[in-house]
Amino acid sequence: MKLRSTESFWPLKHAMNTSYPSLDSDIETEILIIGGGITGALIAYKLINEGKKVVVVDRRDIGNGSTAASTALLQYEIDVPLHELINLRGKECAVDSYNNGKKAIFDIRKIIDDVKSDCHFEFKKSIYFCSLKKDIPFLKNEFNARKEHGFDVNWLERWDLEKYGLNAIAAIESTTAAVMDPYRLAQDLYVYCEEKGMQIFDRTNIVSTENQKEKMIARTQNKYTIKANHIIHCSGYESTETLKEKVVNLKSTYVIASESIPGLSTAFKNCIFWDTSKPYLYFRSTPDNRIIMGGGDEDFKDPVKRDKFLPRKEKFLLHKFEKKFPKINFKIDYSWAGTFGETKDGLPYFGKPDPDVNEHYILGFGGNGITFSVMAMNSVLHSIKNKTNPDLEYYRFGR
Repeated sequence: MKLRSTESFWPLKHAMNTSYPSLDSDIETEILIIGGGITGALIAYKLINEGKKVVVVDRRDIGNGSTAASTALLQYEIDVPLHELINLRGKECAVDSYNNGKKAIFDIRKIIDDVKSDCHFEFKKSIYFCSLKKDIPFLKNEFNARKEHGFDVNWLERWDLEKYGLNAIAAIESTTAAVMDPYRLAQDLYVYCEEKGMQIFDRTNIVSTENQKEKMIARTQNKYTIKANHIIHCSGYESTETLKEKVVNLKSTYVIASESIPGLSTAFKNCIFWDTSKPYLYFRSTPDNRIIMGGGDEDFKDPVKRDKFLPRKEKFLLHKFEKKFPKINFKIDYSWAGTFGETKDGLPYFGKPDPDVNEHYILGFGGNGITFSVMAMNSVLHSIKNKTNPDLEYYRFGR
């Protein structure tokens, strides 16, 4: 599956300063990670620091799947609002999931410091706003649910939003959010892990896996084998190719990035913005005063059709931006399309679909893929050791 269109911001910004070989022989390892994006990087970081022998493979260049298309808004808010998630999954699971997302933002800051990544991590406020009067009761319910369960939020009225240049009627302000460059962090994590002995192979396509005599065998398109005690799939939306259970509905999403905007206000730059529309729109700035905006989601059909819509989606997103921020002159400099997915409860999937097979999945679907991947670092060892963990129950397959 082609996960994004050819042009996106992060690889163009950095080019590729690290390259890895493709696999050209049979090898054996303790743990094989399939998927060389930010999720695979974070799981590899955890396992390498636990002293595990790890191999990572990806069918394309490292970091050049969904990671390169990510807009990297780090939020504890999940795509399903807290008050709705309580009804779907119960109070304990819902509140823990929101709290775990909040903790993940601070955990990723520590990881960045540890590997000394120059990924432009910045803490921000999150502004969750509505533009229609009919959405105010919904937003109030969400505000009250977060207040009740101890989240630090404020209610903003229209006049409070004017300082951001935002044309909206109400919003929830959350004090904990962040942004970063996910492509840079992934590359830095892989360099760190390789220095600690991890093997990395790009342009290595795994075409099958099988359980054989208490070992997992992965076979590549070029007919090489990787024998491992455990396989961990960190392949995101491409996991639909290997999972028997349908856990995600695939969507096409679209992003535009502006030219650098002189005089972009500090108030705007200190926040990320997203709205109550479905599908929602979201906005963030970059360190060089660009604005990245995403949305316009549609059901995914195939990469060709997804990419064909890009010119139309550019106009749609630009029009929406001009209505929300009428005083900011947004000139499109980059645009791209990507594939993502939605689960029925907005939550990830961690662990083993089949408890008798040492094949694990870390699937952080939706708008919280990076924070979900950080959360998974706390349960991946329990999955490997067949130990209980609340997250493995909350986010299990077959739920």
